[in-house]
Amino acid sequence: MFSRRTEWKLTPNRFTLAQQQLRDSEQEILDLSISNPTQAELHYDEEAILQPLLQPQILKYDPQPKGLISARQAVTAYYRQQHEEFNLDPESLVLTTSTSEGYSYVFRLLCNPEDEILVPKPSYPLFEFLADLQDVKLVSYPLLYDHGWQIDFPSLYKAVSHRTRAVVVVHPNNPTGSYVSSSERETLNRFCHEYGLLLIVDEVFLDYAHDGAMRQSFAT
Repeated sequence: MFSRRTEWKLTPNRFTLAQQQLRDSEQEILDLSISNPTQAELHYDEEAILQPLLQPQILKYDPQPKGLISARQAVTAYYRQQHEEFNLDPESLVLTTSTSEGYSYVFRLLCNPEDEILVPKPSYPLFEFLADLQDVKLVSYPLLYDHGWQIDFPSLYKAVSHRTRAVVVVHPNNPTGSYVSSSERETLNRFCHEYGLLLIVDEVFLDYAHDGAMRQSFAT
């Protein structure tokens, strides 16, 4: 019934089976894989958030393909607060409902069918499904552990082909939690310039760093 691009292996893995067994036994589980803030028992001002939704002005339909200009301005103000030298034009921003939707847009924008994107390994498992839906081939480059996780640049160079269009970097990485160092960033920039590739940087977890020195955006 469905296209071949959705022929994924849907058999539960060992982790999923073990997790389900714990749930069935009604044991209390501390699930560290949950990133949904609404399920993390965070306390927030419900009235301040919900009250604006009661205003009749929100019923006005004014489609803005890039996202509300007020929201984009808030994003630029946030980054400017983090880095005074950061100068971002709201018109250069496009808001999406999630990073997954953002990846789908970028993959479709950059790639023709069967083109390749270089992605780190280990990394976000959902990459494979997103790429399949866009008819994009993922080619992994390893992260090696030696007193911390590091990009294996010799393997990255070997992974390039005539169909490579971009390199994905997750900063910090999921699941290793490792940040891209300044020297790695310089090497990545040279690498992309040499091969004419786009650098896609996912910083969705950037603000989680306890060390402010590590919390440096690629955009600065």
